[in-house]
Amino acid sequence: MADPNGFLSHNRKDAPKRPIDDRLGDWREVYEALSPSERDTQVRKQATRCMDCGIPFCHSGTAGCPLGNLIPEWNDLVRRGDWELASERLHATNNFPEFTGKLCPAPCESACVLSISPDSGGSVTIKRIEETISEVAWDTNSVAARVSTVSSGKKVAVVGSGPAGLAAAQQLTRAGHEVTVFERDDRLGGLLRYGIPEFKMEKKVLDRRLAQLRAEGTKFVTGCEVGGSGLSVEQLRESFDAVVLAVGALRGRDAPDIPGRELKGVHLAMDHLVPANRECEGDGPSPISAAGKHVLVIGGGDTGADCYGTATRQGALSVTQLDQYPKPPDARDDERSPWPTWPVVLRTYPAHEEAGERRFAVAVERFVGDDDGSVRSVALRTVRVEKDPGTGMRVVTPVSDEVETIPVDLVLLAIGFEGVEHMPLLDGLGLRLTQRGTLSCGPDWQTTAPGVFVCGDAHRGASLVVWAIAEGRSVANAVDAYLTGASDLPAPVHPTALPLAVV
Repeated sequence: MADPNGFLSHNRKDAPKRPIDDRLGDWREVYEALSPSERDTQVRKQATRCMDCGIPFCHSGTAGCPLGNLIPEWNDLVRRGDWELASERLHATNNFPEFTGKLCPAPCESACVLSISPDSGGSVTIKRIEETISEVAWDTNSVAARVSTVSSGKKVAVVGSGPAGLAAAQQLTRAGHEVTVFERDDRLGGLLRYGIPEFKMEKKVLDRRLAQLRAEGTKFVTGCEVGGSGLSVEQLRESFDAVVLAVGALRGRDAPDIPGRELKGVHLAMDHLVPANRECEGDGPSPISAAGKHVLVIGGGDTGADCYGTATRQGALSVTQLDQYPKPPDARDDERSPWPTWPVVLRTYPAHEEAGERRFAVAVERFVGDDDGSVRSVALRTVRVEKDPGTGMRVVTPVSDEVETIPVDLVLLAIGFEGVEHMPLLDGLGLRLTQRGTLSCGPDWQTTAPGVFVCGDAHRGASLVVWAIAEGRSVANAVDAYLTGASDLPAPVHPTALPLAVV
C-alpha cells in the first residue's frame, strides 16, 4: 500500500539541470546525470509522494495516460526500492518508457490528485520517476530481448519507424509474426531521430531500443520509399499479409499569405531541425544555421521550443519567439481548464531559461528583405485571436495601429502540421486523406484498403509520443486478430479515443 502521508513529508522536486553555460556549449541532454545513490535517494522520495488516492486519474485514458500506465503500482515499488519489479510493471504497458519519460508533456501529472490543490505541493513527478525506472533497468541490464517462441508464418510490413511504428512492430514481432519496418530516411527513428534535438533526447537512447528490436527479430530497411522506386505497392501487397501505415503527419503548416514569405532565410521549422540533427549525427554542417544571426521563431509550442534551443546552441546573436495568443496564467484556471483536464498554463521549457525572449499576443505583419532577397527584419503588430462564431475558424485581428520592426536574419515557422504528406503509397493503395489531412480507419484500425492499417500521427494528426505508442500497441492487437482470428495483445486505446486534454 502507498504511503498516504508521503506528500506531506516530501516536497515536489524536479530533476536537476546542468548549468546553462555548460548546456549551451554542447548538445548533450539538459538534465544532470545523477549517481546511482543520488538517483535512488531522490527519486524514491518523489515516488513516496504518490498516495493511495482511491481513483488514480493519472492513468485514465481520457485525462491522464492513454497507455494506461500502472503509475501508482510502480511508484510504490520505487518507494520500496524494488526497481526490477517497477521496471516489469512499467514495461507491461509501455514499450519505450524512456521516450515518454524524456519527451512526453505528462498529462498524467496534470491529472494527478495532488495537482488539485496548490497546498499539496504539486503533482507527483511521474515523468521523472518513469524515466529513472527505465534508466535503472538499462544500467542493471534488466532490459532484455523477448524472442517469440512461436511463429505464425505471417508477414507484416510497417511503413514508418517513429514511435507508433516501432511500438506496433515490437508487439507484432513478440506475437510471432515476421515484421519488416520500412523507413525512407537513411536512419531509423522518424521524428525521434531527426525532429527531436539531441539536448532533449540523445540518440543513443533510441539506438539501444532499436538494438533490442533487432535482437527480438524485427527487420529494418532504410532508404526505402514504399510505393515508389524502393518498393512498389504491388510488391508490398504480394510480399506481406498485412500492412501498418505509421507514416506520421509531417506536412508542415506554412504562412504563404504573409508578405515577404518568399524571402531567403524564411523556413519551416523542420527545414532547420532535421539538418541540425544530421549534423549531430556527423553528416556535416547544417545548411540552415543560426550562427551569428538574429533568429525569429514563430509558434509557441514544442516545435518552437526545439528551434529555440537549437538556435541558441548554434550561436545565434538573439532568439525571439512569438506566440499570437496572450500569455497564459502561471496556475490552472478552474473555470477555463478544470482538473483533471490539461490546464492552460504558461509552459516554460529548459530552452527558454537559457537565452532569448518570448513575446505573446504578437504576430508578423510582413517580412522585410534587402536587395539580394534575404530577410532582414520583420514588422510586428499586437493582435487578438478570436473564434468566428459562424465558421469556428480562428481570426487574428490587430488591436493597435502601431507597427514594431525588429532585425531578423533567420525566421523559423513552427506553427504546426497540416497532416500526412502526399505520397505515391497512398495513391497506390487507393487511400484519400480526410479534411484534417489524416487517414481514417474503422473500429479495427483498418483503412478502406483491406489488410492495411493505420496508427499514430497519420491517424490522429500531430500529437504526443505517448499517444503514438498507445496507438501502435492498439493497432498491433488489431493486426494480430486480423491474421490469427484473435489476439491477447493489449489495446489501450480505441481509434475514436480523444483525450479530454487538448495538447
